[in-house]
Amino acid sequence: MDKDLEEKRTKCEVYSRVVGYLRPVSQWNRGKQQEFSDRKVFEIKEKE
Repeated sequence: MDKDLEEKRTKCEVYSRVVGYLRPVSQWNRGKQQEFSDRKVFEIKEKE
């Protein structure tokens, strides 16, 4: 990626629910962060 473009980017904070409350993923340990990145998203379509 272009260095000038990289410098203009704004860091986005990602939150996920942990035991009933939201917490930034950046505050998790590396193992949990890797688990989060390995998650798959499923879409369930309703019957018509």
